[in-house]
Amino acid sequence: MTIGKSIRLERIVNRDTGRTIIVPLDHGVSVGPIDGIADMREAVTNIVSGGANAVLMHKGVVRCGHRARGRDVGLIIHLSASTDLSPFPNAKTLVCTVEEAIKLGADAVSVHVNLGDETEARMLDDLGRVTEAAASWSVPVLAMMYARGPKIKNQFDADVVAHCARVGNELGADIVKVPYTGDPESFARVVAGCCVPVVIAGGPKVDSRRALLEMIADSVAAGGAGLSVGRNVFQDPDPAKLLAAVTAIVHKGAGVDAAMESLTRE
Repeated sequence: MTIGKSIRLERIVNRDTGRTIIVPLDHGVSVGPIDGIADMREAVTNIVSGGANAVLMHKGVVRCGHRARGRDVGLIIHLSASTDLSPFPNAKTLVCTVEEAIKLGADAVSVHVNLGDETEARMLDDLGRVTEAAASWSVPVLAMMYARGPKIKNQFDADVVAHCARVGNELGADIVKVPYTGDPESFARVVAGCCVPVVIAGGPKVDSRRALLEMIADSVAAGGAGLSVGRNVFQDPDPAKLLAAVTAIVHKGAGVDAAMESLTRE
């Protein structure tokens, strides 16, 4: 790994724990200005206050809110896009380049791939081209790897998730993001199949804060490198307080009960 990539990775991954808390804010393209991200500056300020390592967003909204009130935060520019208005929402296309992201001050870039979709070949080609370009600039790549398509019966199946993670690893990603498989034992197999950090996605809004914290704690116990969770964080009534609890688990080794207690303190 080059010194440039190492420096950039340390802006999004805690150098002491080797783990990261990433909050994606790229939902405006897919579903519009939903609650929690209508005001990007407020969203980023809450995220920074809670102790997140990085935010992830599309190129056009960096000017609207990457600089929070308070300390800086790692910046990941998302290069892929599609909208829920399309008849093919799983067909992601590149809307930004590595070079554009560098000009915006990005510490890393991300690409979304839906394995099993009819347009899988193009998305894999996009990922390969991005990792090649990023390597030439020493920029880390986060690959969001999901199984979504007509042949996919269960996108959370451990073998399917392990396959997704391995594809991202094999095509040059530095961090791989996949769904959580539901239990530490099966997720440990996913992590074991990769030689790069694996973080979990948040998925649909969960029923409770405890459910989210338990999922995060179990994934870390299985060897996961943290999380990249959006709606379950930025749509929380108090994102900063929730992230402080998440930080306690991911970076300080706190248990779920202790983290939950911190949420009730004034």
